[in-house]
Amino acid sequence: MSKSKNNIDTNTITFGSDLDFASAEAYNLLRTCITFSFPEDEGEKKGKVIATTSASPSEGKSYTSVNLACSLAESGKKVALIDCDMRRPSLASKLDLPLSPGLSNILVNSSGNPGDKIHRKAIHELADVVTAGDIPPNPSELLGSARMQRLVAAFTQRYDYVILDLPPVLSVSDPLIVTKIVDGYIVVLKHGSTSKGELQEAIRQMKMMEAHILGFVYNGYRKEGGSYRKYYKNKYKYEYSKE
Repeated sequence: MSKSKNNIDTNTITFGSDLDFASAEAYNLLRTCITFSFPEDEGEKKGKVIATTSASPSEGKSYTSVNLACSLAESGKKVALIDCDMRRPSLASKLDLPLSPGLSNILVNSSGNPGDKIHRKAIHELADVVTAGDIPPNPSELLGSARMQRLVAAFTQRYDYVILDLPPVLSVSDPLIVTKIVDGYIVVLKHGSTSKGELQEAIRQMKMMEAHILGFVYNGYRKEGGSYRKYYKNKYKYEYSKE
């Protein structure tokens, strides 16, 4: 996979050691904020489930998910990153991994071994990835299934953090179906793309489902020469309508 700090296109994600210093520090700050958002659990160890979403498409969710996973792994945490967008998956192509088998295949085949669908050390020595799998006709039902709950519960016993890369809130119901198994949501905004109205409506819907919003990631600016300019120009090919 080709990754470049200065030539970001729709087929790659810049992450890990390829990030510039300012971007890496921003994700380290995000990691610190998330770490302090959760108290140390007493008794049996259980990993935390973090979901990334946005109000609308093309806000940079997958970019954020991958870099957050890398940052957490660099701090010594074991991380699982799962592409939960089974309608318009993107992690497989952006990380140069096979789309299938993946999450959908795990959820529809109760006799299979989920471990066979995990891409070990895909983005870091401590960070594994599960791609979306074959595109199913019923992604919402799969995400809301008891098998999804059991799968995530099993992952939290093996990983310190499980990151769910979810579709946009205003496009489909999928992001809010998993509310009960998510410890906290990160909402990604993009400069010049996310409108105030869209963000307000997304927050309203999330509050209705009692989703725990950890915070927001403002994506799309870079300070350079005393001024700001857009630096993340990746355009996802979602087929969701912003309307």
